[in-house]
Amino acid sequence: MPDSNPAPPPPPRHAPQRPLDHESFRALGRLMVDFIADYWRDIESRPVLPSTKPGDVRAALPPHAPLNPDVGDYGPVLADLERIILPALTHWQHPGFHAFFPANISTPAVLGEILAAGLGVQGMLWQTSPACTELETHVMDWMADLLGLPESFTSRSVRGGGVIHGTASEATLVAMVAARHRVRSMHSAGQPPHFTLYASDQAHSSLVKAAMIAGLADNPEDRRHVRLVPTAPDLSMDIQALEKMVREDLDAGRSPTMVHATVGTTGSTAFDPLGRIADVLDRTGASARGSWLHADAAHAGSAMICPEFRHLQSGVERADSYCFNPHKWLLTNFDCDCFFTRDRKALTASLSVTPEYLRNPGSETGAVIDYRDWQVPLGRRFRALKLWLVLRHFGVSGLREYIRGHVRMAEWFESHVRADRRFELSAPRLMNLVCFRLVPKPGQDADELNRALLTRLNASGRVYLTHTVLPARGRTPARYVLRFCVGTTTTTAEHVYAAWELIDREAAALLG
Repeated sequence: MPDSNPAPPPPPRHAPQRPLDHESFRALGRLMVDFIADYWRDIESRPVLPSTKPGDVRAALPPHAPLNPDVGDYGPVLADLERIILPALTHWQHPGFHAFFPANISTPAVLGEILAAGLGVQGMLWQTSPACTELETHVMDWMADLLGLPESFTSRSVRGGGVIHGTASEATLVAMVAARHRVRSMHSAGQPPHFTLYASDQAHSSLVKAAMIAGLADNPEDRRHVRLVPTAPDLSMDIQALEKMVREDLDAGRSPTMVHATVGTTGSTAFDPLGRIADVLDRTGASARGSWLHADAAHAGSAMICPEFRHLQSGVERADSYCFNPHKWLLTNFDCDCFFTRDRKALTASLSVTPEYLRNPGSETGAVIDYRDWQVPLGRRFRALKLWLVLRHFGVSGLREYIRGHVRMAEWFESHVRADRRFELSAPRLMNLVCFRLVPKPGQDADELNRALLTRLNASGRVYLTHTVLPARGRTPARYVLRFCVGTTTTTAEHVYAAWELIDREAAALLG
């Protein structure tokens, strides 16, 4: 009689490669670590900006992916990195990088990134890796304390807490979505509210982009929902102009939904007055209707670990959310944004969707934090590891001295600009960014002169600076100015001195 339950066929044979081979990982890992260490050691010998033309990198690569595996050593890979990739990089860790704001790395941060990749954790729920969630919660409470943020921004409070996002742009978007949810929930039934958002004309472009993603703006120029507030002489948000806009919107039946306050603008590190903005929202009645105040301290927030800078974020206790990027100026490699809120209920209510396959006892009882409800994507990397390692490796004292050292270098650079009659300061220096420009001789165009100076400096290969255009003031037209930021991990006082010498020589050549 034939067997009615025949044995199942054997499983298919394994692929010939072993994707997780601990011995080859040891050997190849040493090669890669040596490669990176050599890159760090020799980075100053490379030009900050590449001379690459569009299409050069692709032209040097094979047109098709390799059909057969290369299971030998990684010599050819390292050779291609050196031949194709490194010459076409803008070297953000170069000591002559003074552009934008920095994108710091450090030894413990890179090691934390390796740990996160090697452990391969997906931290969407507490249950998918309890340590991933709880370390993040704990480190975020550490960070709130270090920044001088109020207890209401920590997980120790009833309603607050922190989460690590990828960037401040993501933080702006989730704050906007939470604000919209809160305002809508407080709106009477009937016609949906007409949401309005406010930011200074010096705010980061991510505010407008977030509005477009959230459906609150059709294009970058749409001002039906996004109000760009003029700035005061110090380039901070003009409070009288803000109040006028809020009152006009309320009178027109619109719903002031969020004020995006910038704690250190990209252009000049101007600081919007958080306390006075909160006063406007209270005075106009917008707060009572749910209006949300978000403080974006993407770059400047790192300096708040030093108590002497905290007056610049006075009134932060009245914000509904706050964010900053350790990946800019706190020795933690990209990406890492710390986002704090005093109203996590509004945040999670606006972002939570729970299909059956994500249900579990811990989440159902509310006994745990599920960070998937604090962000846009479902999946999350174990970013807390690198921030944890940075804090342990340097300690608070080491990080404070790191920040203070860059500020002292910027002060020195500023003093030389002030002392040289060929230059003028274009905005107050509050931390590590100096905005300046070359003063033209009679008959020279100031903007064209400074564009030429920037071009010559960046073509040198030794430094990289960027520019901004500061708004017109009275009879003074908008001004094209140069930005010199001190914040790269490898930059020393000697590098800042060398940069000034280069600026001095190029200015002399242009002025004749």
